[in-house]
Amino acid sequence: MVQYDAKTSDEYLEVLEDDWRKEKLLEVRQMILAYAPEFDEVIRYKMLNYGKDADYVFALNVQKHYVSLYVGTIDKVENAEALLDGYSYGKGCIRIRKTIRIEQTELERFIRKTVDMWRDGEDTTC
Repeated sequence: MVQYDAKTSDEYLEVLEDDWRKEKLLEVRQMILAYAPEFDEVIRYKMLNYGKDADYVFALNVQKHYVSLYVGTIDKVENAEALLDGYSYGKGCIRIRKTIRIEQTELERFIRKTVDMWRDGEDTTC
């Protein structure tokens, strides 16, 4: 796992290489912040985290060969398998590879459904 010694989200973004991984991370970050403006963006476990009052819903991190979007347990989100078609993912990690064209996938709908679950008080943790 690639780790960055950043204390703030701005520092984290500054230390990232300007390559396709940073572009993908910024695209996913914008989806989260646009739909969930109430979320705080903080550094936890040396990666970007999104949530409120220590209740974090997402984490984002740049790895060597992909961008990781961490989200509690993926299978708690209705239709997760269909929404994440084309992605490699595990129990709580969606791997966004270079060849993925995010805008042609349902990742944004997945993020919105997860935020809606959190807003409704449903458990989105692992």
